[in-house]
Amino acid sequence: MCRLVISTLCFLLCSTSFAQVNIWENTSCSKKVELTPFLVSGSNNPAIIVCPGGSYFWHDTENEGSLVAEWLQKNGISAFVLRYRTGYVPAFITHYRLIFRGNRYPDPQNDLKQALCHIKENAMDYGIDIDRIGVMGFSAGGHLAMSSVELFDKSNWPSFIVCIYPVVTMIEESVHKRSRRGLLGDSKVKNKYLKDLLSLERHVPEGCPPVFLVNCKDDPIVDYRNSELLDSALTAKKVPHLYIQYQTGEHGFGASESKGSPECRQWKHAFLDWFTTNFMQKP
Repeated sequence: MCRLVISTLCFLLCSTSFAQVNIWENTSCSKKVELTPFLVSGSNNPAIIVCPGGSYFWHDTENEGSLVAEWLQKNGISAFVLRYRTGYVPAFITHYRLIFRGNRYPDPQNDLKQALCHIKENAMDYGIDIDRIGVMGFSAGGHLAMSSVELFDKSNWPSFIVCIYPVVTMIEESVHKRSRRGLLGDSKVKNKYLKDLLSLERHVPEGCPPVFLVNCKDDPIVDYRNSELLDSALTAKKVPHLYIQYQTGEHGFGASESKGSPECRQWKHAFLDWFTTNFMQKP
């Protein structure tokens, strides 16, 4: 009977997501931010926090969330989808954040930092290797992922970063203005200090963890030059990274098997090759 229960639990760990967790529960923060685990069975597994995109106003919870997590889980990587705080639709439609604070920087960054802490503190229960916890982000979520090493203390850094068609700059002409407004809020969108601080190409730290970076030249949403700026900054700092720029695929394809193009959908295979070489345990 005991063996049957254990076998059943192992099956569930491999094939289903666990219940959502409020990462701020039992803390001084009264906010509710959901983290959904998709766990691999066993122990000492690598893990990735998945940050969906959405211009810091909303989340693409399917193509850049659950589908990504399920794909990672099937390939032996535990995943956690983070619904970090965003401005949400009312803030996009109106400009109420000129008067009321609403959600804005540094709320998403604080949520990601707390998610990293939560996973590390519960690593044994989750079967996670604390030295192999990365962050993967899409579009604005890619900006959030990379900001974790630019804005967090080194002790809170993830082990690696994955940026898929990321928002990068808040200053250059290639800026994605909707994401900038989403993150800074209407009352701070012209703040020069914050725009500089949150321009990722300007603050790549020494000793930055390895980065996997992908975008498409024909991206009509986030100018392709965002990723080129980050690639140049990583190269200048001699950060180990792989940058792949596809010619076609546009934006928002995530882990979909139908969106984008056959060319850009190769990113998943390229990532798994990169990850296996650098972070999977050798037999």
